[in-house]
Amino acid sequence: MSTAPSPRRDPVSFAARLRGRDPLVGYWIALDNPAATERIAGLGYDYIGVDGQHGVLHQPGWQAAMLAVDARGRSAGVIRVPSPDPVAIGIALDTGARGVIVPMVESAEQARTAVRACRHHPAGTRSLGGPVRAELRLGSVPAEIDDRVACIVMIETAAALDDLEAICATEGIDAVYVGPADLSAALGARWFGDPAAADALAAALERITDAARRHGIACGIHVMDGESAAKRLAQGFTFATVSSDITHLQQAAAAHLAAARCLDAA
Repeated sequence: MSTAPSPRRDPVSFAARLRGRDPLVGYWIALDNPAATERIAGLGYDYIGVDGQHGVLHQPGWQAAMLAVDARGRSAGVIRVPSPDPVAIGIALDTGARGVIVPMVESAEQARTAVRACRHHPAGTRSLGGPVRAELRLGSVPAEIDDRVACIVMIETAAALDDLEAICATEGIDAVYVGPADLSAALGARWFGDPAAADALAAALERITDAARRHGIACGIHVMDGESAAKRLAQGFTFATVSSDITHLQQAAAAHLAAARCLDAA
């Protein structure tokens, strides 16, 4: 396996690359650990997604996470906010995030609300942040800031599937993003990975990638490993987020424990 570093990319170009449907690979951060986030941000992922919805990293930690990502100058920092609430979206973007992932969007109306929260007047309702991190990273001209910020909405419920075409057609949406666990549950799965819902999930994913392609927007998904990311990119997704820091921490610790006990038993 090659150990050559991946090409260095300007994080400011993230929104443009996303809109261009370039293949992007990201990593998920759930832990409130800026030192660990800083290390991961130097590996060469295109973006680092920070979980402000389900992780243990809440609003006071968003700023530190974005500082940690920016310290390496390689990845774009993106925050998943807790809900489509415009206040939360504005707070996330004021940390200097290059984009937001908005969960539980179930209609074109909610998608429009998310878009407007990401854009300044006259395109939206975002308040100009002034001399905080967003200005340091993205400038002070509202239209230029808007051009450098991505609005990504999640497709993870039955209602979202019902309104999929209208959501994808929403002006200003840069991407849709699949939450496979919640989407599986919406399709009847009793747990994530339930084979009873496998066919329905596969059909839904094909619908989503097709709709995104027709409307010229990016389409992403969360996956459990790099091999799955490559598979999803080959299937028509344009970006994929790999696992999470908390998952990999547990997996690594468990593997070392198993190896130690195996040697001890021998």
